[in-house]
Amino acid sequence: MLKNNILGFNRDPKDTKVVVAMSGGVDSSVTAGLLVEEGFDVIGITLQLYDYGMAIQKKGACCAGSDINDAREVANQLNIPHYVLDYESKFRDQVIDDFADEYLAGKTPIPCVRCNQTVKFTDLFKMAKNLNADALATGHYVQRVVGKNGIELHRGVDPEKDQSYFLFATTKDQLEYLRFPLGSLNKIETRKIAERLNLKVKNKPDSQDICFVPNGKYSDVVRRLRPGSIEPGNITYLDGSILGRHNGIIDYTIGQRRGLGIGGVSDLEEERLYVVDIKVQDNEVIVGPKEALNVDEILLKEMNWVNNSFPSDKKILVKLRNTGKLIPAEMIKMNDRVTLYPTKPVEGVSPGQAAVIFDANDENNVLGGGWIVSTASKLQKKYNLSSSAA
Repeated sequence: MLKNNILGFNRDPKDTKVVVAMSGGVDSSVTAGLLVEEGFDVIGITLQLYDYGMAIQKKGACCAGSDINDAREVANQLNIPHYVLDYESKFRDQVIDDFADEYLAGKTPIPCVRCNQTVKFTDLFKMAKNLNADALATGHYVQRVVGKNGIELHRGVDPEKDQSYFLFATTKDQLEYLRFPLGSLNKIETRKIAERLNLKVKNKPDSQDICFVPNGKYSDVVRRLRPGSIEPGNITYLDGSILGRHNGIIDYTIGQRRGLGIGGVSDLEEERLYVVDIKVQDNEVIVGPKEALNVDEILLKEMNWVNNSFPSDKKILVKLRNTGKLIPAEMIKMNDRVTLYPTKPVEGVSPGQAAVIFDANDENNVLGGGWIVSTASKLQKKYNLSSSAA
């Protein structure tokens, strides 16, 4: 009697067709290599997501021109079919344009989540289905776990590489079809496998920046995409006093301390100031002391629940940034939105970011999450601030 193979199918691996999303990096290459080694019928697919001209100049970012060539060479090395799909138009419409518009609205977007929501886990999902694949595998460091109530999304074993924050919008149907072979590994182990398989990319560095943002300069991208839509305005203290001028709100994010452009303000020279709010309607950047960043109420929209139902327990754990810690909070649902009340005030929470919700009884279990609409605190209310970009 056959046992379930490593992807959970009760059949011989050679009878299981798997599409692997190959970005040209070490993680996706090792994913393909492991599945080939196990005897699966593997097909590699790489997405061309943006202009080759920019891509060739931008090494170390996924889906760049050189990375597409790396993916192709790894596929040839593994002797598997490999296809490059031109999704540049969709990526621009669904990810890059959204990124620019979010910044213009005073938000701090996360394009990697939008990319997973749209191009990768929607369009690529459909392509894998059209190829009659049994599963779509990626190199993400998350785990797909069979729980009491069905399939669950769990954090990766390696806390330094865990990518569950970026996958909170994964739906139940998608999770049924997806596989994450690296979820139980750490990066050192992945590198060792790449070395053992002698993959061309074994020494390739990890990507760090957003793929379409050269040198990490987000504002340059927005200015290029939305010329004429960025105007200078005032930098204002909490009490309404004007401290300086800015060249566009896109240059500022909540919690920013450096590069505020307000040096030499005599009464505040000894006080460290932070961006505490961005008033889009007034084209103002509001600054204040660090304590003004503390919030105790966070409103979310566009909620996604991995098992398609609102959790029964109001007490949850939440992560407010990818590198952040899990924070205890209470969750209240009102219509299609959710308000979070952290047990202790948290700082630097920006509209446009994601709040990912975990089971308080199992901190590895990702229940879902949503997008931050606004925040509130006693100090914000005192100065009539809302930290809202909705």
